Amino acid sequence: MKLFGRVFAGLALAGLALMAGPALAQQDIKIMAPAAPGGGWDSTARSIQQTLMQTGLAKSVQVTNVTGAGGTVGLAQFITGAKGDPNQLIVNGFVMVGAILTNKSPVTLDQVTPIARLTGEALVIVVPASSPHKTIQDLSAAVKADVAKAVWAGGSAGGTDHILAALFTKAAGAEAAKVNYVAFSGGGEALAAMLGGRVTAGISGYGEFESQIKTGKLRALAVSSPKRIEGVDVPTLKESGIDVEMVNWRAVMAPPGLTAEQRKSVTDMIEKMTKSKEWAEVLKARGWDDYFMAGDTFDAYLKSEQSRVGDILRSVGLVKS
Repeated sequence: MKLFGRVFAGLALAGLALMAGPALAQQDIKIMAPAAPGGGWDSTARSIQQTLMQTGLAKSVQVTNVTGAGGTVGLAQFITGAKGDPNQLIVNGFVMVGAILTNKSPVTLDQVTPIARLTGEALVIVVPASSPHKTIQDLSAAVKADVAKAVWAGGSAGGTDHILAALFTKAAGAEAAKVNYVAFSGGGEALAAMLGGRVTAGISGYGEFESQIKTGKLRALAVSSPKRIEGVDVPTLKESGIDVEMVNWRAVMAPPGLTAEQRKSVTDMIEKMTKSKEWAEVLKARGWDDYFMAGDTFDAYLKSEQSRVGDILRSVGLVKS
């Protein structure tokens, strides 16, 4: 009987361990931000870190930064190094979709496990306060009249800013492949170029230029989001008669090789995080929109974005067919 009791107890404990496995598997999380500290992906990764810890959804969360090639260097490391591990995540988004194509990356988003789209950020088109372009229609007319003369400032080639400049140029009636775009490594450099009169207009996330807009150094002509930013008196491109809409979304992915149960467990954790008051406070503080999407819907969205971005980048000559 004593032997039977010990065997039974051992089996019972083993059963409990198996039952607890999926829940305990997510207590020590590693998140890769495939970019330098301080940027959008890094901010997203550290916001997830902070919220998971505050809500008790994870015991510990470590963030690492791997820079290079629009996030594709980090993506390659993640795919090979984290395979099958449900405790590892990578932050990415719209920019990486384009970077995979422009950098001819050997790895793609088809090789990771999509978990959820988290945030969305409107882009804003700005001009210096001294610019003759008072409205977005003025800028559109100038682009149509002489596409080469209209010089745009923004982030990396093939990124969200470049894509919006190309879409705007096309909507204005000019050839998107001829968009005169100057890529800057940071918002500070782009701002200096605008204030120095070296470029016609600039594009970035609204938060990047918010202080200069409020102090009157820059004039915001339009935002790229489907609706106006709350509390900001700047029209959308669509309401201004320009049929362009774009949001810089950011997401979180898991490695390849996860089981359906592991993927569900990770997704459930992230969804619980996004429904917390702590995450709502993060969104408000950073000026991000809640853009949550998961499951099959997100899978389909990701495929459609890959196709759309590919078409745009081919239209501007950054990607060859």
